[in-house]
Amino acid sequence: MPKKSPFRRFLIWRYKHLSEKNFVFILSALVGLLAGLIAVTLKNLTFTIESLLSKSIAFSNNQLYFILPVIGLLLVYLFVKYVSKKPLEHAIPSVLYSLAKKSGILQRSKIYFPLIAAPLTVGFGGSVGLLGPAISSGAALSSNLGKLFHINRKTRTLLIGCAAAGAISSIFKSPIAAIIFAVEVFSLDLTFVSLLPLLIASVSSVITSYFFLGDDLLFNFNFSDKFELKDILFYAVLGIGTGLASIYFTKMYFFILKFFERFKSAFQRLIIGGLTIGVMLYFIPPLYGEGFGFINNLLAGNHLQALGKTPFDAFNDNIWVVIALLFGITVFKAVAMTTTFAAGGVGGIFIPTLVMGSALGNVVAKVINNIGLGFNVSETNFTLIGMAGLIAGVLHAPLTAIFLIAEITGGYELFIPLMIAVGISFSVKKSAIDYTIYTRELAEKGQLLTHNKDQSVLTLMTLDGIIETNFIVLEPTMTLGQMLHEGVAKSARNLFPVVNKKQQLVGIILLDDIRDIMFDRALYDATLVQDIMHNPPDKIYYKKDSMQKVMQKFQDSAAWNLPVIDNGKYAGFVSKSKLLTAYRRELINVSS
Repeated sequence: MPKKSPFRRFLIWRYKHLSEKNFVFILSALVGLLAGLIAVTLKNLTFTIESLLSKSIAFSNNQLYFILPVIGLLLVYLFVKYVSKKPLEHAIPSVLYSLAKKSGILQRSKIYFPLIAAPLTVGFGGSVGLLGPAISSGAALSSNLGKLFHINRKTRTLLIGCAAAGAISSIFKSPIAAIIFAVEVFSLDLTFVSLLPLLIASVSSVITSYFFLGDDLLFNFNFSDKFELKDILFYAVLGIGTGLASIYFTKMYFFILKFFERFKSAFQRLIIGGLTIGVMLYFIPPLYGEGFGFINNLLAGNHLQALGKTPFDAFNDNIWVVIALLFGITVFKAVAMTTTFAAGGVGGIFIPTLVMGSALGNVVAKVINNIGLGFNVSETNFTLIGMAGLIAGVLHAPLTAIFLIAEITGGYELFIPLMIAVGISFSVKKSAIDYTIYTRELAEKGQLLTHNKDQSVLTLMTLDGIIETNFIVLEPTMTLGQMLHEGVAKSARNLFPVVNKKQQLVGIILLDDIRDIMFDRALYDATLVQDIMHNPPDKIYYKKDSMQKVMQKFQDSAAWNLPVIDNGKYAGFVSKSKLLTAYRRELINVSS
């Protein structure tokens, strides 16, 4: 008898001595720890690259900003071409797709590819963030842990949510916002069963961050300006502004990506995108990299330090020039970020959204304070709330936005203005655009999980397990007699697909279609199958039709069976009874 491996013995011991619930708790702590390590690794690698560049290159010479993004993107291009050998997918959309259509299975390579490509992109000046790659890498790691320990799809989905919460908790040291982000963006059910593992992962990750990075926080400022009731109207105006900015951000993202699609060569996109970013960095240096230093300087009231050295330094004593430059960051951060993606860079959109929101909030406060009407509002508060408004609008994550800023400020002094601005921003964006950068493509294809349980069940279902192929196929040129002897006599079904020599479906015949003539021998040789067949009430197109569309086709056609077409060829039938049985089974799995 072969000796069992230590790991197999552990699995047997686990099944005997550990309940599924306790094992999930252990795994969630492990995932949180690993997600924290991934986030710390990404930050340190990026900081190392930036530090080496700052020591070896005199950044006072702004012309060098032209070449740095091109170098970084070129390194990513070479990595993709010779190492990964296929384009790297956008972080969170690829995770959402795997949850909906691949049972939460992510390739092992997605664990370490972002750890290489993202620091190269951001360290050399790519105007993107590190949170998306951290979540992608952590999600891939938790997915492969799930495969290793043979856990089911639902638990694997929960662990991926734990990885996302762990990444945010580690980077921002905000465990509550991290949990809410996992629920809002990954559409997890907020029950006690899911809440406790998310909490364990979030706490485990933030402890990891404290262990390796100490007490250092991304946003260093002393909160001193309290909320004043007289400023409510201004916070509402900021909410409208961030809502409109969210619409601009989203539309600009898809517009630039579509524009770059006209360049078929990846190298051509790299050169054009890299030089475009370089030009923007020359005029607006704060667009370089993630932008946490820019946010911290705004929070500290150092807007000149936040802007850095620009060609407009001679005019910085004019506050309206400063306002114009900050507004330029609001406008061009979305352009720089998307251009980085379009040119082949790897990163996330969460942190660029914060940068854009901080600039917009600061601009609104400065305008209010300098229009000469005697108003005076807190620029720090508006900077913080601008960040929350953009997160709520761009990502459709209002609760994440509120609790992230509440945790960053160390209290709930700004809770009321946060709720006002975030609520307005979310409503403005949602009323104009019902999708986010993460979800548009998936939503259009019916591949997005949501908190709508019925829709989620349909999204999780696939045609693979319900296509029936035990139908006798007829040819159009067969006679009625041949059909009866070779088809009807040997079939247990009352439906017959008619297929030509190219395996294309040209019609169907029901047993009811021939019931009146099947015993008339005079017609056996004179009547052909093509004379009797008719078109099906509808067709299902494999890999093109979502399950929502399949259900709609059954409802509209009132058919009991519909043929499936795969790449133009007949593939089988789906019956309404089997479809509903699969739906009920999936509903039980989702609800349990």
